[in-house]
Amino acid sequence: MILVPAMSSQLQPLAAVGVLAAFLVAGCGSSPTASRPSPEPTPTLVTAPDSARVDLQEPTFSDPTTITNPLFPISDLTQVVQVGAEGDVALRHEITLLPQTKTIEWNGQQVETVVSQFMAYGDGRILEVATDFFAQADDGSVWYFGEDVANYVDGVLDNHDGTWLAGKDGPPGMIMPADPQVGDVWRPENIPGFVFEEVTAKSITETVDGPQGPVEGAMLVEELLMDGVLEDKIFAPGYGEFMAQVVSEDELVNVSVGVPRDELSGSVPAELDTISTTASGLVGTPADWAAAETAIATLTSAWEGYQGNDVSPLTADQIDQGIEALRAGVEAQDEAATQEAAFDLAYAATDLRLRHEPPAAADLLRLDLISARVAADASTGEMPFVAGDAAELQSIWDRVSHTAADPSTVDGVLSDLHAAVEAADLAAASAAAEQLRTALADL
Repeated sequence: MILVPAMSSQLQPLAAVGVLAAFLVAGCGSSPTASRPSPEPTPTLVTAPDSARVDLQEPTFSDPTTITNPLFPISDLTQVVQVGAEGDVALRHEITLLPQTKTIEWNGQQVETVVSQFMAYGDGRILEVATDFFAQADDGSVWYFGEDVANYVDGVLDNHDGTWLAGKDGPPGMIMPADPQVGDVWRPENIPGFVFEEVTAKSITETVDGPQGPVEGAMLVEELLMDGVLEDKIFAPGYGEFMAQVVSEDELVNVSVGVPRDELSGSVPAELDTISTTASGLVGTPADWAAAETAIATLTSAWEGYQGNDVSPLTADQIDQGIEALRAGVEAQDEAATQEAAFDLAYAATDLRLRHEPPAAADLLRLDLISARVAADASTGEMPFVAGDAAELQSIWDRVSHTAADPSTVDGVLSDLHAAVEAADLAAASAAAEQLRTALADL
């Protein structure tokens, strides 16, 4: 990626009714689209006057990692899942709080930032992984200090477009005011010619349908992106970014579950354990159609039993669709369709498990599922699928490895898997993935 020269560390105001000539290198970690391709240079953008902006005062940071802003509670959210679609492509985002912090030097200040991981999937395959950095200023506003982005195409790392760091490339941007009001304007990304987003508050009294019921006091905003695209977002107390929609691109994602907000007391119900084990047992194994028909009956019964637990409507839709897709695949004796449906169903079940157990437990199940999928993907002869699996495994392991007493075995097997992908050795990749499942089971 070619970077523009480092800009001044002062905030970068634009003209009163600003004109911004730009290329699209937009930071995607805070956008519902996982990766926007870079177009030709865009026409000029008309931006808000400085009189509407609330981000022109230089922030100070005394306790930056204690983020108490209710509309952007990133230091409290352990994991959030957003689901939706862009056209006919199913979108999924996982936003996970990481255990470390990152100190960033900006304008003479050493600012310690909260670190969060954003992962985006399209039709169950990796699109983007971004590591984002946030800090709360002394006035209660939250500031965006940059992101480290990896964009994938067909499972293969394609570029790092959207990567930027405050102090190195330009100033941090306000991502949430302390007390936003209708008409307020702020810029989460504000390095003209490199990254740019401008947000305008449209309403602060919205009520949204949350995973467990209505959530009041949400804020509706309109976001102007660097390519001229307009994006509508809703930020809800306890969840942060709750909804994002780009009408021009037929794109919409909503929060399906967010913890700790949606945690339930008690251990994982037996019915949910049955859904997880039955669906995952069909992934990466040769088809046994009689056993698969029995599995569908078991899944249907367990799902009926679990639904009394106030299931999020979006997650319930995924489970319903997964069971129906599995039934269709088995009836047609279509092994590829059956594998895909079983994987999607088992993965959706991990979202339900988030309500009952820590995100690390759900992530370990996700790692096992993806490891099992490697065998199915390797059997197709499509190395990009296996490469994408390896990238997903590494990114999820990066956010959960700190919980392992001894992560070295998993680290070693993942290294072997990456080497097999690099060598385009499908058999070695499949063998490494099976070893990974054993290593994960021993944790």
